[in-house]
Amino acid sequence: MNQERRQIIALGGGGFSMEPENLSLDVYILQQAAKPNPKVCFVPTATGDAVRYVANFYRAYRQLQCVPSHLPFFERTPELRSLVFDQDVIYVGGGNTKSMLAVWREWEFDKILREAWERGVVLAGISAGAICWFEQGITDSFADELKVMDCMGFLKGSCCPHFDGEVDRRPSFEKMLLEGRIRPGLALDDCAAVHFVGEEILRVVVSRPEANAYRMSVVNGSVKQEPLEKTVL
Repeated sequence: MNQERRQIIALGGGGFSMEPENLSLDVYILQQAAKPNPKVCFVPTATGDAVRYVANFYRAYRQLQCVPSHLPFFERTPELRSLVFDQDVIYVGGGNTKSMLAVWREWEFDKILREAWERGVVLAGISAGAICWFEQGITDSFADELKVMDCMGFLKGSCCPHFDGEVDRRPSFEKMLLEGRIRPGLALDDCAAVHFVGEEILRVVVSRPEANAYRMSVVNGSVKQEPLEKTVL
């Protein structure tokens, strides 16, 4: 397996669903396929295949140089392996991460995604579609409070999206770290994306200058929040 072919792009927020007037993160994702008119498949499982979300995806991506499609799990589901392996990019939407992963595991879609990643299909996603690739994520899948949940583990550590966009994200992540309930990892502002090649960060890209990504850890009993170098698109 060529380790350098494996790519994951995790968005804390932004992209077509949050910034329809600024598709720079979406363009960046498509560019990583390194071919003209790449095939990109949107996976909206975390919202139960919400019709409006799917429509917003097509509205945005039909403006770009690509061949867009989407994968439904709540209608008649197509043959997954052939569909996924025919794509250049898989883009996973936001929503309820716990429910999304439960559906995927029932269909063994998590295994198909890992194989696609190893074959060189670019994997990307926002919010639920960002944290799902890590060992752990901070999720609002539950009604009462943010919680830690185990994810697919393609990438080591933890991930928290919407770090600057929701007031309880930062204090919750810090508390979880100090209590040892979550592994050290990454915090992603809205409009910030971390691009992995293999299991290493290649770069951080942002669609607005004030957005950042941070490496989060505990040092000498205190939370260390280290901003990562970024490129403004």
